[in-house]
Amino acid sequence: MTKRQLVEVVSRKAHLTKRAAAEAVEVFLNEVGRILSKGEKVVLSGFGTFYVRPMKGKTVRIPKSDKLVTIKAHRSPKFTAGKKLKRQVTR
Repeated sequence: MTKRQLVEVVSRKAHLTKRAAAEAVEVFLNEVGRILSKGEKVVLSGFGTFYVRPMKGKTVRIPKSDKLVTIKAHRSPKFTAGKKLKRQVTR
């Protein structure tokens, strides 16, 4: 599903204009990103948890060229599905 398709579904099911639905989706996504950038979790009961995980720096070898590349330490967004979502997907 694309963002555009999500906006269409939200528009139809919430009885909103496409503009209002697009704004609602955009606000939601921006807030999730803002909260994660502060290092906090976003917990949506029954759906799952978005969180940030620190990743250590490391040096890896590129197989084809045998070059060594250094990857800096960074933070990476992660998602863990909730029970309800897991059940829904595994049916």
